[in-house]
Amino acid sequence: GTRNPLMLLDEVDKMAMDFRGDPASALLEVLDPEQNATFNDHYLEVDFNLSEVMFVTTANTLNIPAALMDRMEVIRISGYTEDEKTHIATKYLLPKQIEKAGLLDGEMQLSQAVIRDIIRYYTREAGVRNLERELARICRKVVKELLLDKKRTRVQVSDRNLEKYLGVRRFDFGKAEKENRIGEVTGLAWTEVGGELLSIEAVVVPGRGKLLITGKLGDVMQESIQAAMSVVRARSRALGIPADFYQNRDVHIHVPEGATPKDGPSAGIGMATALVSALTNIPVHATVAMTGEITLRGEVLPIGGLKEKLLAAHRGGISTVLIPAENEKDLQEIPKNVRDALTIKPVRWIDEVLAIALESSPTPLPPDNGEPLVGVVAVQESPEDKAMAH
Repeated sequence: GTRNPLMLLDEVDKMAMDFRGDPASALLEVLDPEQNATFNDHYLEVDFNLSEVMFVTTANTLNIPAALMDRMEVIRISGYTEDEKTHIATKYLLPKQIEKAGLLDGEMQLSQAVIRDIIRYYTREAGVRNLERELARICRKVVKELLLDKKRTRVQVSDRNLEKYLGVRRFDFGKAEKENRIGEVTGLAWTEVGGELLSIEAVVVPGRGKLLITGKLGDVMQESIQAAMSVVRARSRALGIPADFYQNRDVHIHVPEGATPKDGPSAGIGMATALVSALTNIPVHATVAMTGEITLRGEVLPIGGLKEKLLAAHRGGISTVLIPAENEKDLQEIPKNVRDALTIKPVRWIDEVLAIALESSPTPLPPDNGEPLVGVVAVQESPEDKAMAH
């Protein structure tokens, strides 16, 4: 044996306390460098020095006791990208399942486009475990078809007959809207299984100044909406919005899907843009997505999960993405093909966001009693518009 092994504790977030005891409490003593030199095994009733052991734990989520978390150094490993999953499936998973099912070379044809459809519509995961299961299902059904029809020598699985093998589509990845709409903004979210497009909707109706929030939003996201509303009110005249707009109108913000919990501050600039669009009746560019936290001064703060969010934007057909200027340093982690396909614009203030995202510039209202305008927005011309002007 050895006194300094590497011990891997897999999926510690799945630990549960029951009548037999609490494994998390036992791990506290094992992982604490101040105590594990004299660790006592209650079964053998002997002391053992664990101070030279290197412990590595894995978890899908950070839902573990805080005391246990304090004794660990968290190393985040992002999930596979869609291109990486496609490559893994083509080179390793599919040949493995073909051999396991007993299929011969050429008896089943399955292209990379079909594998990509399986990833998008039949799995939602950071890894490839479910992807391998779906490929195994297809292989087994192809074997059955070949056995039932002796005349067939080859089965081709395509996007047209994929539902025959895997059933109706279970998931749908976000896609960019096809037309510019008032009060609808495309945000970017980061989940445990990767990035997602996040639709943010705002509508203004006659009322008494209520702010309605729906979509199963967490406390942080609700506070982000409150901050976005204060930013809009502070800039109301510069945005062409009457200063007393909130007195006789209700504002309703909804983030589909309603049954999915959502939280975090990174949709702040999206909330503010949706509010401005709804209050000014100016549509938002459908091919623009954005992510960033907003302050009461209208400053755009950095966010996390930029890689996953940009991959989701690229996959969904977005052409322009607005990111916080402080996240520009993180772009080196983004695959080159994604960076080249997207127009990524770093922004520092909400005024820059509105200038890019809105179809046209709001007409400012004249100052009231010498009150200065705050945050005048000027819409940026696209290269095509400049060419037409000249």
